[in-house]
Amino acid sequence: MTKYPAVLAVFSVLLGLISLNSNAQTSGTQSEALANFNQLVDQYFDFYFSFRPTEGTAAGFHQYDNKLEDFSQALVGEEISGLQSFLGKFEQIDKTTLPEETAGDLAILQGSIRSQLLELQEIQMWRKDPDYYSSAVSNAVFVIMKRNFASPEDRLRSVIAREREMPRLFDTARQNLKNPPHVYTEVALQQLPDEIEFFRKDVPDAFSAVKDPILLADFKVANDAVVQAMTEYESFVRKDLLPVSNGDFRLGADNYSKKLLYDEMVDIPLNHLLEIGYADLKRNQQLLKEVAAQIDPKRSPLEVLAELQKDHPAPDQLLQSFRDILGGLREYIVAKKIVTIPSTVPPIVEQTPPFERALTTASMDTPGAYETKATEALMNVTTVDPSWTKEHAEQWMQSFNRGTIISTAVHEVYPGHYVQFLWIKQAPSKTRKLLYCGSNAEGWAHYTEQMMLDEGYGNGDLKLRMGQVEDALLRDARFIVGIEMHTGKITLDQAREFFVKQGYQPPPVADEESKRGTSDPTYLVYTLGKLEIMKLREDYKKKTGDKFTLQEFHNRFMQQGSVPLKLIRKAMLGDDSPTL
Repeated sequence: MTKYPAVLAVFSVLLGLISLNSNAQTSGTQSEALANFNQLVDQYFDFYFSFRPTEGTAAGFHQYDNKLEDFSQALVGEEISGLQSFLGKFEQIDKTTLPEETAGDLAILQGSIRSQLLELQEIQMWRKDPDYYSSAVSNAVFVIMKRNFASPEDRLRSVIAREREMPRLFDTARQNLKNPPHVYTEVALQQLPDEIEFFRKDVPDAFSAVKDPILLADFKVANDAVVQAMTEYESFVRKDLLPVSNGDFRLGADNYSKKLLYDEMVDIPLNHLLEIGYADLKRNQQLLKEVAAQIDPKRSPLEVLAELQKDHPAPDQLLQSFRDILGGLREYIVAKKIVTIPSTVPPIVEQTPPFERALTTASMDTPGAYETKATEALMNVTTVDPSWTKEHAEQWMQSFNRGTIISTAVHEVYPGHYVQFLWIKQAPSKTRKLLYCGSNAEGWAHYTEQMMLDEGYGNGDLKLRMGQVEDALLRDARFIVGIEMHTGKITLDQAREFFVKQGYQPPPVADEESKRGTSDPTYLVYTLGKLEIMKLREDYKKKTGDKFTLQEFHNRFMQQGSVPLKLIRKAMLGDDSPTL
C-alpha cells in the first residue's frame, strides 16, 4: 500500500489532463496539415488540367471544354517548371503530420509528378510520336461529342473553340517532331485516314440535331479547316517525316525502372521481373497443354487452340455477342457474392473510336469521377475494317473466339474495369478519384478473368478456360516483350514472333501488340498487378482466417481507389510486406 495515495491521485489526474491536451494539440495539428495538403492538391490539379484540358473534360470539369492542349516548346517548358515547383512543395510536407491514407496520397502525387517530368524531359513523346498530335485532336473532340453533359448547341460551341486551335497544333507538331521511330510514324499513318474521316463524317453527324444556322456555319468553317490541316499533316508525315523516321523507341533500363517506380511503386530489379514473367508464361503454357489434353487428347495444344479460335461470331455480330453476355455475368456476380456492384446500369457496347483502333482490340471508356450529368459508360470493341482482306479479317476474329469474348467481357465490364470505375466515384480523396495506377486497374481486370472461372462461372467449360489462359499468355508476352524491347534485348520483329510462338496469338494481334509495346512500354502491368493481387488475397486470407470472404476482400480492395498495390497492402494488412 502506498504511503501517499492522495498525492498519486492528483498526479494521475494531471497526467490525464496533459495527455488529453497533447492529443487535442496533435489532432489540431493534423487537421491543419490535412487542410493545407488538400488546398495544395486543389491548386495542383488546377495546374494539371490547365495543360491537359481534354483530360479535364473527361474528368467532368467542364470549365476546360473550350480549351485545347498546347504542345509548343515554350508551354512544355512552363509545364516542366510548374511541375518542379509543385514537387518541391509536396516534398516539403512532413508525411507524419497526415493521416495514413493521406500520406499515401502524398506518395502517389510525388510519383505522378516525377513520372510526368520523366516523360517531358527524358522520354519526350512530344518530340518522337506523330500520332501524339493527331490522336490528341481527335480525342479532344470525341470527349465532347460522345456524352450529353450539355445541350448539343453548347457542346458544339466547345467543339468549335477547340477546332479553331487545331491547325496551330499541327504547326507545332511539324516544329517539334525530330527523327521519330519508324514504327511510330507507321502507326500515325495507319490511323490518320480514319481520323480524317472521323472529322469529315462522324463529328458533323454527332451534331445533326443542331439547327442554328449561324452556329452551323461557324462549325463548318472550323471543321473544314481541321480536315484540311489533318490532310496536310498526313501528307507531311508520309512524304517528309517517314523517310527520316530512324529514331529509337527504346526507353533503356534506367528510364524503364524509373517509370515503374514512379507509376507503380515497384522497385523490383528488371532481371528479377523477367524471371517472374517467364515463370508465369511457363505456368500458363503448361496449363494450356493440360486443358487442351482434356478437350482432345489426340491433338496438340496448338491444334486444339486453332480449332477454338475458329469458334467466333460473324464480324457483324461481334458487338451483339458482347451485349448478350453482360447481363448473365452481372447476375452471376450478385448471386455468388463476388463483389458489390454499385449500379444496375450496364455500359453501352460500341465500336472503338478511329484514333484508338490501331493499338487496341477492346477497351472501357468510363465517365470521369466528377461527371454528374453524362454518366454513361462505353465498352469499345475494334470490329473488322471493311478494307481488310478476308484472311486478315478471319485472323482478327480469331482473337474474339467464344472463350476470349467471355474473358474480354469480364475484363472490361463485369467485374473488371466498369465495376472498378463505379467504386472509384466513391474513392476517399480527389487524388484517388483522378490519378490512375496501371498495375491496380489493369491488374484487377486481368485478375478477374481467372477468378470468375475459379469461382464457377461457365460451369467448368474447358473452352472458356482455354480462352482465359490464351488471354493470360497474351499478357505474359506483353510483360516480357515490354522489358526486353525497351532494354534492347529483342527487336520489334522478334517481339512479333514472341507473341505468336510463345504467346500463341494470331499474327494480326501479334503485330498490333508488338507495336503497342513500343509506345506503351510498361504494359506488363496486367500480369504484374494480377500476381500482386493474388498474393495479397492469400496473405489477407491468412490474416483473417475463418472470417475471410471473397466479397469482403474485393470490396475492401475497391474502397482504396486506383492506387499502387504497395499502399493497398499497407491499408489491408497493416505492414510493408513485399507485393510479390
